[in-house]
Amino acid sequence: MSAALKGWSRFLGQIPLPERKSERFSYRDEEAVEKPFDARQLWRLLSYVAPYRARVAWALAFTLVASATRLALPFILGLAIDRALAPGDMGALDRYAAGYLALQLVYWAASYVRIRLTNRMGQDVLRDLREQLFRHIQALSFEFFDGRPAGKVLVRVINDVNALNDLMSNGVVNTLGDAFTLLGILAMLFYLEPRLALVSVVVVPVMFLISTRLRVRIRRAWQAVRIRLATINAHLNEALQGMRVTQAFTQERENHVFFSNLNFANYRAYMRAVHQNSQFGPLVELTGAVGTAAVFIYGVLLWRQGAISLGNLVAFVNYTGNFWEPISRIGQVYSTLLVAMASSERIFEILDTPARITNRPGALPAPRLEGRVTFEHVHFAYEKERGEALRDVSFDVPPGTTVALVGHTGAGKTSIVNLIARFYDVTSGRVLLDGRDVRDYDLATLRRQIAFVLQDTFVFAGTIRDNIRYGRLDATDEEVEAAARAVHAHDFIMQLPQGYDTEVRERGSRLSAGQRQLLSFARAVLADPRILILDEATSAIDTQTELLIQDALARLLKGRTSFVVAHRLSTIRRADLILVLDHGRIVERGDHATLVAKRGVYHRLLESQYRFLVH
Repeated sequence: MSAALKGWSRFLGQIPLPERKSERFSYRDEEAVEKPFDARQLWRLLSYVAPYRARVAWALAFTLVASATRLALPFILGLAIDRALAPGDMGALDRYAAGYLALQLVYWAASYVRIRLTNRMGQDVLRDLREQLFRHIQALSFEFFDGRPAGKVLVRVINDVNALNDLMSNGVVNTLGDAFTLLGILAMLFYLEPRLALVSVVVVPVMFLISTRLRVRIRRAWQAVRIRLATINAHLNEALQGMRVTQAFTQERENHVFFSNLNFANYRAYMRAVHQNSQFGPLVELTGAVGTAAVFIYGVLLWRQGAISLGNLVAFVNYTGNFWEPISRIGQVYSTLLVAMASSERIFEILDTPARITNRPGALPAPRLEGRVTFEHVHFAYEKERGEALRDVSFDVPPGTTVALVGHTGAGKTSIVNLIARFYDVTSGRVLLDGRDVRDYDLATLRRQIAFVLQDTFVFAGTIRDNIRYGRLDATDEEVEAAARAVHAHDFIMQLPQGYDTEVRERGSRLSAGQRQLLSFARAVLADPRILILDEATSAIDTQTELLIQDALARLLKGRTSFVVAHRLSTIRRADLILVLDHGRIVERGDHATLVAKRGVYHRLLESQYRFLVH
């Protein structure tokens, strides 16, 4: 590891780093969205301002008032010198001073209103964009999330959207105001003395020629920063969620080394971007200094020759100083624009990602399902490179049947239940519900009639009551408590400090794994689904608790089509139909007694379970 990295780590007060690089974790950096500067993308970004065009118009109006008063100030100063100060007319000087002060007050008031309007507009635009991005992310299919760590998605919604703040809050209106100011200054320069005006602008083309060369490098540098930051967020999100595992295996040092490498890579990328970006401002300042010096020298020469009055020379020098100020600000806006374009490319990359699982044209709302599930020669693969997860799977399940899916890890059990809820679409074949292809149903009305109880139960930050009510948001408090009683969760809930109103932390960290699982059962009961899917749902529940909820499960499964992915014999043997899968194929089917009598794959799975329990 480089000495620079170790020195940087110690500078931050961190623990000393080991002499090797962490290889335990790895993240594939996102590829840069490498496109030339696209005016259409800029217009797309600015289209988010369109709903606030009235506010933009008012902000622009106040900006023009502020610019006009700013343009008048040097001219008033020149008149005061030539018509009041030089002749010694103190009365006229007082009037010019009063006018100068009044213009300053108008400038301050217009600038204040403009700042308030533009900042509010900018925040409204960011709010709209963030909501659209989040809404689109929720509509994306599971395959989008399968290939992206959560942290890399988070950085798009938070950091990349925030990076647009300067452009939306200040850049749009201020650039128009600066352009107006620049044109006004040019007009005044040529009005006061055309020869001096030509001297002052002769260096401008040189500045634009050099800055054009910096454009691509600045944009790529900020794009690299966004990519590094996304990688840091991805690892940080995973590290926090996996903190128990990290501490259990005492891998804090290894984890720290990996994070330090990512952090230092981000630091270097940011410093490179700042280095590229920082060249623009000094370039404008240097160009302005050269132009102002040339104007001053030539202006004094003209004044000595009597070709220009002292007041006009003072006004001209003031305008020249003001001339470089809007150019500098436009240069800063240009740098802001490059940062915004790098972020907007990443935002639009997500917004342009199509939702694979959508309603077909003509899809109809699902009626209340009877629960018949049919697979017809279904083939399915998550990715072509990984091979097929299901191969020619066919079965027909009558309404109200409890189906157990059995097989080794990776046999295809979870793939079957994912296809029933249409989290993915089949590669070929059909999945039918009540004799109709699931793709012909409206997604929302279909999934409302399917409930999942998963092995990894997710509990949201909030109250116990709200977590159960997530199964049906319009449920009353009495219905929530009835659902909890049905799965024997009521007793442990009442032992909590505030009962059903007890606040649980993110992912339910205050609850045991079994308690979280019981909440998931209660949520499913409250949803009253027509099809129930239990994916290793009792794996986190101890044997005694499982015995308590067996009767509740029987009531829950009664009258509903249920698919149970489980390894425990107590859950499997009650099923009406058992499908035994091996490498994506159904190799055996029947009830418990029939399959045991066949002494095939199912029988061997049971024997291996018994041997494990005995030993």
